[in-house]
Amino acid sequence: MATLCRFSRLSPYYSGVVQQLTRLASVNSLRCMSGLSAQFEESKNRLSKLKNDPGNEAKLKIYALFKQSTIGTVNTKRPGMMDFVGRAKWDAWNALGSMSQEEAQKAYIDYINSLVAEEEEQQETQTTSSTQKYECLDVTVQDGLCVIKLNRPKKKNAITVQMYNEWSSALKEADEDPGVVITAVTGAGDFYCSGNDLSNFMNIPPEGMKQMAIDSGKLLNRFVSSFIDFKKPLIAVVNGPAVGVSVTIMALFDAVYATDKATFHTPFSALGQSPEGCSSYTFPRIMGTSKATELLLFNKKITAHEAEKIGFVSEVFPDSSFQQEVWPRLQALSKLPINSLIFSKALTRDMEKDVLHKVNDIECDRLVERWLSDDCAKAIMAFFSRKK
Repeated sequence: MATLCRFSRLSPYYSGVVQQLTRLASVNSLRCMSGLSAQFEESKNRLSKLKNDPGNEAKLKIYALFKQSTIGTVNTKRPGMMDFVGRAKWDAWNALGSMSQEEAQKAYIDYINSLVAEEEEQQETQTTSSTQKYECLDVTVQDGLCVIKLNRPKKKNAITVQMYNEWSSALKEADEDPGVVITAVTGAGDFYCSGNDLSNFMNIPPEGMKQMAIDSGKLLNRFVSSFIDFKKPLIAVVNGPAVGVSVTIMALFDAVYATDKATFHTPFSALGQSPEGCSSYTFPRIMGTSKATELLLFNKKITAHEAEKIGFVSEVFPDSSFQQEVWPRLQALSKLPINSLIFSKALTRDMEKDVLHKVNDIECDRLVERWLSDDCAKAIMAFFSRKK
């Protein structure tokens, strides 16, 4: 356009040409922007029709691109420390830097389209029966073997509030089902479980933090109690990395079989929190005080072979043959007499039930305090910043 302006100074003829070209360029630009705006509006409508929660990271990205598209760069101050949601949103928006509104609109449109396409693909390939009771689990029962599969592979099977409730319900059903002899828990995809989904701490206004902590403490207490009270043999089939509460409750299982690619990690102090799942009692009894301290206090991650060496894992299998070896073994165990298994487990476990419930109560009370502490808030915000 600068070149055209230089031509315009040469003669009235060229000046007229320039004016015509300028008008054409403006019209074309407006048409492009109009078309982009129409796609942008259509994408907003498509977003509202998504049936599944796309996850915390996706929602932050959507929020940031929308703000950048409609407002431009960040024009507000960063929210206070206790406003988890506000700070996460602000950080996501601020991370877009000087991206233009047009670029942000294009990115927003492309991202929404990808989310919709992904959901449509999942719906097309969904093989779970329409009568399946659970959204976060895949539960099957066959020939006495109940398999509870944590089924959020794209989120590394992180545990949401819904999954906590579903997992407890699935255990209760398996315990009461006369056709179930052995119950196994495993994960979909490459992870066994990445622990708590920290988005559980999001979307909570500062004034609601105390109630959230109290409710979460009660939820966790019920969840752990469902393992303490489970009467039948319970086996963990650890198909990949395990983190947090998915590790601590393993001490309440009757056997733990793991692939050699599995790892075990309980990073409580790194997140300003404290042990749960009765691990403050069970870990020292299983592996000794020193090893338990390394895991529960010092955030040490251990391999499957290290876990087997300290008595935490029953047996480790090569990853290449893990699935082929474990499931036939469990199917064979499911042919054993059910009452003999129940009575035998009661003899080895019932003497400690009262102690375990008391430990569970104490741990959950301490966690409520931890969730409301400043160091926990700072640690969680630091985690989201690193993740982003």
